[in-house]
Amino acid sequence: MPTAQPRAQATFTGGFNAEALSDFLQSRDEPGWLVQQRREALAKFEAASWPTLRDEEWRRTDIRALKLSAFAPPSHGEPGSAARAAVEPMRARLASHSGTGLVQIDGTIAQRPDTVGLPSGVVFLDFDTAARQHPELIRRYFQTQAVSTDADAFSALHGAFFTGGVVLYVPRGVKLETPLYHLIGLTTEGSVDFSHTLVVLEEGAEATLVQETTSVARQTPGLHVGAIELIQAPGSRLRFVNIQNWDSHTWHFSRERALVGKDAQLQWTVGGLGARLAKVNQEVALTAAGANAQVNGVMFTTGRQNLTYITRQDHQAPNTTSDLLYKGVLKDSSRIVWKGMIRVEKDAQKTDAYQKNNTLLLNDTARADSIPGLEIEANDVRCTHGATAGQVDEEMVFYLQARGVPRETAVRLIIEGFFANVYDRMSLESVQETLREAVETKLSI
Repeated sequence: MPTAQPRAQATFTGGFNAEALSDFLQSRDEPGWLVQQRREALAKFEAASWPTLRDEEWRRTDIRALKLSAFAPPSHGEPGSAARAAVEPMRARLASHSGTGLVQIDGTIAQRPDTVGLPSGVVFLDFDTAARQHPELIRRYFQTQAVSTDADAFSALHGAFFTGGVVLYVPRGVKLETPLYHLIGLTTEGSVDFSHTLVVLEEGAEATLVQETTSVARQTPGLHVGAIELIQAPGSRLRFVNIQNWDSHTWHFSRERALVGKDAQLQWTVGGLGARLAKVNQEVALTAAGANAQVNGVMFTTGRQNLTYITRQDHQAPNTTSDLLYKGVLKDSSRIVWKGMIRVEKDAQKTDAYQKNNTLLLNDTARADSIPGLEIEANDVRCTHGATAGQVDEEMVFYLQARGVPRETAVRLIIEGFFANVYDRMSLESVQETLREAVETKLSI
């Protein structure tokens, strides 16, 4: 009987290895437990299998062109004036609609929040500062409940080399009336961002956080490997906005999970607009009775973009509600993959769950894959799902043209109407306007 051969040393790790991690850690001042977590995550990364088209979750997401050897762990250098100037228009726009905020450029913090006006007990800091000043908070929540380094190679890679990012902690009963913001920018050739977002709301707390990404058009690829953790205690209210608008050379990978407690409410708005290729796993877990989550998604692709969003509404307790609506428009030879799942656990009776995905194709060469799904173990539930895909209705275009509207304008009006009901679900007018402007820009390409 032949002897089993040991697993070959991973060849996909590129410059992300033990030596790189040691160099990375030398420039940082982190507690021992966090350093140990990084080393454990690196071991998982080196032992993991690189995703291929043979894997069910990845068979519609081709990453063979991604070469990790072209990238290095995020540096700790100060962003220059040119980098700051590149993101300033977006920073100014966010600041005009929000309170204080944090700006991260090329993996390094460029602006820290002004926390003077925040209520007592609120923590709103960059991740590195929060780990030093509030180690108990970070150790309790960071990658212990929501996301894990065990999911795949990218989650382990993030766990080893994450840098920057934001921590928002709101104590019991505190309500933040003004939105906060977090801007992530990539401005230099081959730049990398591994930011981590951690939001914790205690019982009865309320907050709004708007997070956006941007990058300057470059000739060489950029890389983002991120994670988002949203943790809500009973009765809390969170509005979280996450708009991804990288340039067409950036690779984007993200693990995102929310835990919504008893009688807590979450409104999660997603914009999938940029990136060369994006692979996002977004999950909402309703962990106790009365938990409610609304998820809104707007996607628009052009050129040869490929966006994959895998969503999951996980009902773990009775009398919980979730409502997901994703809409996408595709141009040129782009592709959008949306795969949604409503999961209802055995004890989650009286679940009320809804998911819908609509896509509009502007070219014959564009492709949309919409895959809704249900996994239900309870017997007293109401779960609805559906998906549609089609091209612009030529009769509608003709109707508008017959009334003197040029064809290009007619198509724009139809697209605006297509997105209208998902915009209407968003409670922040500034976010609605941001997405409208982004869609208008994409239409002009």
